[in-house]
Amino acid sequence: MKTYYTGKRQLKEDIAGFLFISPWLIGFFAFAIFPMVMSFYFSFTRYNLLSPPVLTGLDNFRRMMVDPLFWKTLQVTFTYAFFSVSLRLIFAFFLASMFKKASYMVKVYTTAYYIPSLVGASVAIAVLWRRIFMSDGLINIILNYVGIPSTNSWIGNPSTALWVIIILAIWQFGSSMLIFLAGLRQIPVTYYEAASIDGAGFMSQFFRITLPQMTPIIFFNLIMQLINGFTAFSQAFIISGGSGDPLNSTLFYALYVYMRAFRSMEMGYGSALAWVLVIIIAIFTAIIFKTQDRWVHYES
Repeated sequence: MKTYYTGKRQLKEDIAGFLFISPWLIGFFAFAIFPMVMSFYFSFTRYNLLSPPVLTGLDNFRRMMVDPLFWKTLQVTFTYAFFSVSLRLIFAFFLASMFKKASYMVKVYTTAYYIPSLVGASVAIAVLWRRIFMSDGLINIILNYVGIPSTNSWIGNPSTALWVIIILAIWQFGSSMLIFLAGLRQIPVTYYEAASIDGAGFMSQFFRITLPQMTPIIFFNLIMQLINGFTAFSQAFIISGGSGDPLNSTLFYALYVYMRAFRSMEMGYGSALAWVLVIIIAIFTAIIFKTQDRWVHYES
């Protein structure tokens, strides 16, 4: 009898718990799971949003292999992800190391450096960034002022347009910096004191204590920033005018998915492109997880 009442009470508690989280569950299934399932179905169809989808098998994926813009977007996205992620993490780690010792001014500085991460992804900042790097923008004004004549449109030059967006991404290193800072402050001071007594210098302490202790934090930041790098969209959309110009030098993969799915009304092909991106991210994430035993050090 006691077991019956205990089980009945547990069932009531479970039902109450599901009722409390039901708004989130409804939103999750309606706006995440259902769209994913439908996009997977559309990836095997020819669908223009106006007429019913027609099953075409693997035609969309075969089309990618001969689509020059598909390969161009991969090149642009891989370049952006490599440089933006690596340089952002380097800057974030460097500044976190400088701000390791807590003080009032350090709190002010960390807040100031974190602000770009809050506003950097906004449309307003992208518009401002585009204006700064135009031929009559702030960058050329500064260069002309210091005696370096320049009328170059940094966003209109295929060789520099992508770097304008990469610099914008690097500028948003605040969130990674705070995570690094929290990790650095968790390293026991006794490790450094013992190393100093043994005669270890700054570089030796960095490579033998700081870096190994921080590898789990580096691992986490690398995964998160890599996903953000592959799915970057808004900055390229605003700065390039939504076209990936000049000469497709800023045609990010996510931007190409948008152009095919909504501008060209090729939802089937756009869905196939999106799922290939999911596979690419999954492969890189799996590689990082697979290799973590070789470079990520846990105290256990």
